[in-house]
Amino acid sequence: MIPPRLTSDLALFLDFDGTLVEIAPTPDSVVVPDHLPGILAETADALGGALAIVSGRTLDDVTRYLHPLVAPGSGSHGVERRRADGSIAAPDPEIGRVAAEIIAGVAAEIGTQPGLLFEDKPWSAALHYRGAPALEAECIAVMQRVVAVYPGWEVIIGKMIVEARFAGFSKASAVDAFMQEAPFKGRVPVFIGDDRTDEDGMQAAEKHGGYGIKIGEGSSIARYRLTNPQDVWNYLAASRV
Repeated sequence: MIPPRLTSDLALFLDFDGTLVEIAPTPDSVVVPDHLPGILAETADALGGALAIVSGRTLDDVTRYLHPLVAPGSGSHGVERRRADGSIAAPDPEIGRVAAEIIAGVAAEIGTQPGLLFEDKPWSAALHYRGAPALEAECIAVMQRVVAVYPGWEVIIGKMIVEARFAGFSKASAVDAFMQEAPFKGRVPVFIGDDRTDEDGMQAAEKHGGYGIKIGEGSSIARYRLTNPQDVWNYLAASRV
């Protein structure tokens, strides 16, 4: 189950929360170790730039946390994407308008309850219940009811979070798009992630002849496993191409 060392023919796709950094009580309380941007930059150089961060967070958020690194990446579960040349594949502004409506509808229905955190992202709508795990079923049910009236939208469930996103975008769609472009095209993709939504990215990696690496416990289609983000840092640092 231990993943093989990285080789120069790979394309590496990395989730952020729970993979590169430990999951925190709130999205804005994550701690990024000082050495992480450097490890990622060195790994990207060794792979000819074929490294991308694929996250449910926005691109701006991930870039802010990994400063000074500005890597190719996908944010908001595939809705937005920064190509290797720095150009941005931006979504239709209508997606943002509907996302704001959805989170407002969820907030109106579930009300203010201790431990819940509403996250009004630019391109999706998220409700965190890490501080109130007993409300999981209610949070999911409310999100599903609100989203049901918006054609083309779907509900995804992660670690203590339920989120609405525009269907057709996912971490799989992000991997598919990158694999059509240099420097990712023609390489063997590896997707490293810890959450349910990362399984989509792993499936895409397998489709393109690669594999997944699961972080932590739980069922997964991944071929290999690592224990936690520190294992990921050590793996990247030890896997110099």
